[in-house]
Amino acid sequence: MNELHKILEKLIGLTESEWKDFRIKLNRKKINAKTAIIKEGSIANNLYFIEYGLLRTYHLQDGKEINTYFACDKQFISTFSSFISQTASFETLETLEDSIVYELSYQILTELYKESRKIEKLGRILAEKNYLCVLDRMYSMQTKTAKEKYLDFIKNYDKKITQKVPQHQIASFLGIAPESLSRVRKEICIS
Repeated sequence: MNELHKILEKLIGLTESEWKDFRIKLNRKKINAKTAIIKEGSIANNLYFIEYGLLRTYHLQDGKEINTYFACDKQFISTFSSFISQTASFETLETLEDSIVYELSYQILTELYKESRKIEKLGRILAEKNYLCVLDRMYSMQTKTAKEKYLDFIKNYDKKITQKVPQHQIASFLGIAPESLSRVRKEICIS
């Protein structure tokens, strides 16, 4: 929980007193690997801060998993579209390894927005980062080669993600065939 405190102190200037009020609203959970936290079709009622772990979001298209996001230690995650709109999620949020998360409910977060400009700022920062992430991903998918996509991925994503996420899930996330990712990885190793 210290890591979350440091992040909030840096991002929004949360004081010690404000932190004490905030942390009692969090629910710490240990979740086993391969657990669906939010299932496709359900409403995302919680935002998660990952103390330790590795999570992904994905959806099914014609029975095939399409990975949409990965997050690990000291990062926030949810199925954001569902969380923000409080409508059914088109994605599933799943743990890839045993994880420890802090959850904050939508209801409590919206109450905190009304009570605290700093927490409202946190919501804005998370929304902005999420938007920029989606925009960058869309641009990459439309304009970059398989090699450029993979090089961007290993440059911009946490080492834990690039090393522990199965290759077929990374290929799906990048919008390339697993065979293409294998070729790219071999090419990079040879270079």
